[in-house]
Amino acid sequence: MKIDQRFLLAGVIGWPIMHSRSPLMHNHWLEENNLNGRYLPLAVEPSKLEKAIRGLNALGFSGVNVTIPHKQNVMQYLDEIDPTALAMGAVSCIHAREDGSLFGKNNDAHGFIRNIKAQSPEWRANAGPATVIGAGGGARAVCYGLLQEGVTEIRLVNRSIEKAQALADQFGSAIKPVAWQDRENALQGTKTLVNATSLGMVGQPALELRLDDLPQDALVADIIYAPLETELIKKAMLRGNQGVGGLGMLMHQGPLAWELWFGITPSVTPKLQALLEKSLQA
Repeated sequence: MKIDQRFLLAGVIGWPIMHSRSPLMHNHWLEENNLNGRYLPLAVEPSKLEKAIRGLNALGFSGVNVTIPHKQNVMQYLDEIDPTALAMGAVSCIHAREDGSLFGKNNDAHGFIRNIKAQSPEWRANAGPATVIGAGGGARAVCYGLLQEGVTEIRLVNRSIEKAQALADQFGSAIKPVAWQDRENALQGTKTLVNATSLGMVGQPALELRLDDLPQDALVADIIYAPLETELIKKAMLRGNQGVGGLGMLMHQGPLAWELWFGITPSVTPKLQALLEKSLQA
């Protein structure tokens, strides 16, 4: 059956999920491409994750994006996982294939790096050490992307040093686990600082991090896009650092999901960005 002859169904799975602007973006693309379908926010409790994933094919979904807190746990329910996602240890996109099998990929690293390069073309990962806050699925993608771009040292800060160490054991000696109480000392000499946690997101407490020791030529990025500018980004920009929010990361990974689900590559345009920004400002 041709793609324009059936109702296309996709969505995003997370807990919570109603803050997500993925439905707005993907439904914009469906309309823009004159396709009959819908992209839905799917609030799935962790205890019900397996049932939700197993039901995708029966419900007619082409696939789903995966967000906090399911990116790692969902892997055990998939039939096949892309080698890059296996290397990251997290999945951000699932394709429900016509044969009934489930295939997992991770598009987060691509979206993260593409977003930074789009907003800061002069940025270079190998300019100096990076400091990444967090050790969950988002942090895994960020670290993978930075390593692929040539960063030689990532200072990985997490409340659980054991979780940071586990990521270091998987990714190699470039990852240097840092205890939470030492997070501000890790900023000395840092050229790229990334918040890869949910701290600072709407409804969550802010990330507590003084930037006194951060060089002023360091780039500060956040994978959060709601709000458009987190407190971390605001503080960084006030002191002269360049700040990169997470909205571009969302936009730039979207086309990869569409290629997997529908065989179509939608466009990331100023119109799309303005639509998302307006929604977030409201």
